[in-house]
Amino acid sequence: MTPSMQETAFEQPDKRVNWDRFLRGRFMVFDGPDGSGKSTQFKMFSNWVRGHWDVPVTEVREPGGTEIGEQIRAILLDPKNEGMTVRCEMLLYMASRAQLLEQRIRPALAAGHLVLSDRFVSSTLAYQGTAGGISREEIIRVAQVAVGDLWPHNTVIFDVDVPTAAKRLNPLLDRMEQKGAVFHERVRQGYLQQAREDPHRVTVIDATRDQDTVFGELLEALAHQARTNSATKSVTTKTIV
Repeated sequence: MTPSMQETAFEQPDKRVNWDRFLRGRFMVFDGPDGSGKSTQFKMFSNWVRGHWDVPVTEVREPGGTEIGEQIRAILLDPKNEGMTVRCEMLLYMASRAQLLEQRIRPALAAGHLVLSDRFVSSTLAYQGTAGGISREEIIRVAQVAVGDLWPHNTVIFDVDVPTAAKRLNPLLDRMEQKGAVFHERVRQGYLQQAREDPHRVTVIDATRDQDTVFGELLEALAHQARTNSATKSVTTKTIV
């Protein structure tokens, strides 16, 4: 995307899209490997929505997002807990997610907010599933208990190769970031597999480029999704499975 195209995307949103209708009451997830830049894009998009549309935005992150969830986050990411099993990880992530959904996500959606989540079940499928060895079927069964019938309307995966991601990470790595290149390549492939299996709901963005180029592609992808109505306003566990 050229600089002029980027400026147009940022300042002159696609007028063919009813953004208010598309965003209000929508549950969107930004996900990807550590070092993908997803959190930067998350904040850029949240600011873009607030700057252009009269749509209330609720931002949440995983693990965490609630008082209880933040305590779980501290346990999960503490390098001292190197003996934690993958199955324990998965269950702790789901526990944090269950609290987050009931305490913040479900009420915000009921109030017509756009809910933006930094990670969700897609992360568990990639990290504890594809990379960690727990079957997709087991993770989905536990997720159905944790989130019930409330699943994201769409998920955006910010894809980045492992060497590029490693250069972006803080030298003070948390427990998950310390797992090594082979593990993180499996994580990446797990995300890409989800996109291949459900391309209508999972969008992949090349996140190796500069943040403005990535953001411009994100807006284009969402505008296309809104115009074609490829993502519905309801997601069921049957669809995910």
